Amino acid sequence: MRRILILGGTAWLGRELAAQLVAAGDDVTCLARGTAGEPPPGARLVVADRDLAGAYDDVVGADWDDVIEISWNVSHVRGALEALADRAAHWTLVSSCSVYASDTDPGADESAALVEPGDEGEEDYAKAKARCERDSASVLGNRLLIVRAGLIAGPGDGSDRFGYWVSRCALAGNEDVLVPTLADRFVQVIDVRDLAAWTISAGRAGTVGTFNAVGDIHTFGDVLSQARSVAGHTGDLVEAAPEWLVDQGVAYWAGARSLPLWLPEDSSGFSQRSNTTFRETGGALRSLRATLLDTLDDERERGLERERRAGLTRQEERGLLALLQEPPVGIGR
Repeated sequence: MRRILILGGTAWLGRELAAQLVAAGDDVTCLARGTAGEPPPGARLVVADRDLAGAYDDVVGADWDDVIEISWNVSHVRGALEALADRAAHWTLVSSCSVYASDTDPGADESAALVEPGDEGEEDYAKAKARCERDSASVLGNRLLIVRAGLIAGPGDGSDRFGYWVSRCALAGNEDVLVPTLADRFVQVIDVRDLAAWTISAGRAGTVGTFNAVGDIHTFGDVLSQARSVAGHTGDLVEAAPEWLVDQGVAYWAGARSLPLWLPEDSSGFSQRSNTTFRETGGALRSLRATLLDTLDDERERGLERERRAGLTRQEERGLLALLQEPPVGIGR
């Protein structure tokens, strides 16, 4: 039985990691504030605020087969390294593909240039993650696995990005759905369950180094076609030009009044990164349709018309569709 410490473990990827580790028979401890929920049954929760002195007092006396760090808070990562590095046989840092300096090169691999790392208090996610990587490598050397995750999808996604489209297709039914121009746009996601499974397997094997843990590449059109099929959508997809959407205050990628997963054309490389090393080290990916089916079940359970963190409200979307179909000013019938 391995002893695993997850710095987190009560929400989203951390909780999925804990659940799979427990199911495999590992002894799992989750160190977290506990405000995001409970760890899965079978995992032990150590309640601690990593902003405070003594946060690691209850776990520093043990030896760990693997420590899994998820945070992008530089001071949290540094504090954990100082307290626990000498007690860990292996260390897994969950990082992000956001650390890459350029999103313009399809097929880019782990050797691509990174953003300049930030420092303590850094609020830019990419720069903070880059600093976490550098500090972890400096302390841990050849005991470190860096998992550069892509966009994570699947049931329980609190960001509301990937789930927006299958949810919207289900909500719209036989009505139209507003989409961005689909030509030359791509989507690349990894199911949270697949990411957790590979991360655990790599840790168990003592894998070290840096890996892009990303899904396969799909055209945006294919993602929407499969989302419509899963949701039973029979209306039309109405494309709008990027310039028009921006003029109407519709945002790229995420957040309120956005079209999730939509990126500027010059950022297409973000959703076309290489996953060759991930695949070569046993990375397995379920089908896009399987992720969509489970995501829709989760979306229905949480409510298709709930307030979302990302996307248009249905009222906003209907207003934009009506505006898009109006004849240009000065043109008669």
